[in-house]
Amino acid sequence: MSNKMKEKLDVILEINKAKENLGMISLHEVRELLMDAGAILLDVRPAAKVSGENAQEAGIANAYYTPYPEFSNYVDELPSDHTNPIIIACLKGWFANRVMGYLEMMGYENVYVLDTNIEDLIEVHHAHADK
Repeated sequence: MSNKMKEKLDVILEINKAKENLGMISLHEVRELLMDAGAILLDVRPAAKVSGENAQEAGIANAYYTPYPEFSNYVDELPSDHTNPIIIACLKGWFANRVMGYLEMMGYENVYVLDTNIEDLIEVHHAHADK
């Protein structure tokens, strides 16, 4: 590994160490970031893993469906401000954690992963939207 790559990785690891729970966040924290901090939400489930609607179809504010297998097709749609909070979600965190790493290598600083199933977030969204 080149020194430059190792230095970049060390910076990313230090940023994540400073985050509570290493960047894994709860449903409540996701709602706060979306509503109060202008975060965007990336639903990265592959199409075959989406049962029902994705987060964008569910009408979650600032949610985008960017399926993991085609994620590189959506890179140009990411915020130009690399400090803008980005939340990534899927079913079990596997794809979300990969995308978190990609975004951090691209220089994004405030990247988080939903610590539960995105379907739970969609359900909570619908419950609050129906009130």
